[in-house]
Amino acid sequence: MLTKIDLCSMALLKLGEKPIQSLSEDTPGARLGRTLIDFVLDTLLAMHPWRFACRTYDLVRDENSNFNIPSDVLRIIKTNGKVIGNTIESQYDKITITAVVRVDPNDFPSYFTALAATKLAVEFCMPLLSDTTVFRTLVALYETELQTAKFIDSTTSVAPEIEHFSLIDSRF
Repeated sequence: MLTKIDLCSMALLKLGEKPIQSLSEDTPGARLGRTLIDFVLDTLLAMHPWRFACRTYDLVRDENSNFNIPSDVLRIIKTNGKVIGNTIESQYDKITITAVVRVDPNDFPSYFTALAATKLAVEFCMPLLSDTTVFRTLVALYETELQTAKFIDSTTSVAPEIEHFSLIDSRF
């Protein structure tokens, strides 16, 4: 079971540091992990419509006639309303949204786990090592892993088959 502690430990190992056993440890790596892990993961998840992190919600109006955005939503990809703060204004009584949501690290695919660990290593590098050469190397690795992860994510599922389309049906 992959945890936030595991991700921080993987990042520390990429830097040549010792892994941590807990985020509550009084070590520089644990302090950085406590401070940055949630921010870094939320940012990575929100930056791209990762298939494993996309969810669809059917929303209904609340008592103030607004549609409240669920708390685990990091980014709305599609809606038929106007996003204002944590609510959506729409002329409809019921709306459907597609969103990128917060995902538990245990549910990350391996390509995203590697990306998250490298991004954390980038964030940990200067405070821990103050080495610009290592930092630049990690940034280049992160950029490569990001492109690879996006490619893998975009090619993980097959496009749905088109059924009962008149132009296709007429050919057969």
